Amino acid sequence: MDMSAPLSTAPLHILLALSEGPVHGYGILQSVRERSGGAVKLGTGSLYRHLSKLIAAGLVTEAKAGASTDSRRGSLYRLTARGGQVLAAERDRIAALLASLNAAARRVRRGSV
Repeated sequence: MDMSAPLSTAPLHILLALSEGPVHGYGILQSVRERSGGAVKLGTGSLYRHLSKLIAAGLVTEAKAGASTDSRRGSLYRLTARGGQVLAAERDRIAALLASLNAAARRVRRGSV
């Protein structure tokens, strides 16, 4: 996973879900569905494929369910410090893009394009 490139939709939403704290896979699916208003359709298989890539990239860590967690839910996933940095960089990239879009919209409204 190239971290210099913009994140695609699903990994971005997964990292956002994990920014709220450790979550089981089902909780990630629920968060993505709620956050996107149902626009991002993430199935179980694709969730775990994305999680595997995010873990391999060092952005997410997995903790097996222990006695203190609901073992029926499987693993808990957590955002790593590097994952937080990537999420912050993505926020900055999107903020800069939004600023450019707003400036372009103002120019269009003024008719200076």
